[in-house]
Amino acid sequence: MNGRGEIVHIGCYTAESDGRGTGIMAVRRDPDSGALTPLGTVAPTASPSFLARHPEAPVLYAVNELPDGQVSAWRVDADGGLTLLGSRATGGGEPCHLAVLPGGGHLVAANYGGGSVAVFPLDPRGVPGERSDLVVHEGHGPDPQRQERAHTHMVSPDPAGGPLLAVDLGTDSVYRYDVDAPTGRLVPRGPRIRTAAGTGPRHLTRHPDGRRCYLVGELDGTVTAYDLGDDGSLHERGRFDASGRSGHIQPSEVAVRPDGAFLYVANRGVGTITVFDLRGERPERVGEVAAGGDWPRHFALIGDHLYVADERADVVTVFRVDADSGMPTPAGEPLAVPSPTCVLP
Repeated sequence: MNGRGEIVHIGCYTAESDGRGTGIMAVRRDPDSGALTPLGTVAPTASPSFLARHPEAPVLYAVNELPDGQVSAWRVDADGGLTLLGSRATGGGEPCHLAVLPGGGHLVAANYGGGSVAVFPLDPRGVPGERSDLVVHEGHGPDPQRQERAHTHMVSPDPAGGPLLAVDLGTDSVYRYDVDAPTGRLVPRGPRIRTAAGTGPRHLTRHPDGRRCYLVGELDGTVTAYDLGDDGSLHERGRFDASGRSGHIQPSEVAVRPDGAFLYVANRGVGTITVFDLRGERPERVGEVAAGGDWPRHFALIGDHLYVADERADVVTVFRVDADSGMPTPAGEPLAVPSPTCVLP
């Protein structure tokens, strides 16, 4: 796998989730052109639908999105290869997101099917130990098909060490937790924060200033802007449509550019990426581009490029992002990837 460029890993749905992937793929990224060169499957594992890295150790983590969910950990070799370190049961079904807490002491995972948050202590090498806590959310939302019970969809640690935010699609809520380091237990930080009924919150992204965040509603096709308090409290600043297109709109990923100037939202159904300018008093939509398929599940901003994983079109499409306007334009040919679900720099 020797060569110029950086290694990017891609998670894929496998046959266990009716996908066409075979595990975690590695690709080499050219930092100038943005082009991706496939290096093959480096970890054959069941439905690694979301990936994360340890902040210090060369360790990659994945959720295995299965009825009996797991998290798995691999040592990352210099050439992008992966060596399995171990797997742990999440205590719930269909885990779909995970993150490492600042300092690298704990791994947290969101069980979508179980409506819960699981915590795992990490040893100095980044290897997960036995689960130290499992908190199950209770409640439901107005949508009888999608919100019949809790469905935790994301865990978002505070880079500054504040409360962990857990986004729950089923209960229209964002929960706040402190993690007690000695015990690895979750301690609620105040009552849950409720979104508008039927929002179906999926993912949120934090602004680099630490004072703002943006939450996408998978069910109502919106973005909600919040002021973010030191205690993890969210104070709504406004709601706006995730897309200006007509048709089925089901937002998936959301992210702020590292310089804080622009917000990006992926819209499944209409198959677009929407760009919002964050430099004014309120977010302003500056444009919307075709994403390379109708089901952009995830994307990653890496350097001057945007990489969009379309789960159903079996491609990762490369865009170059204009520094001034924030708008992405296609760069080169899409890379064929079976059922891609996550792009990890």
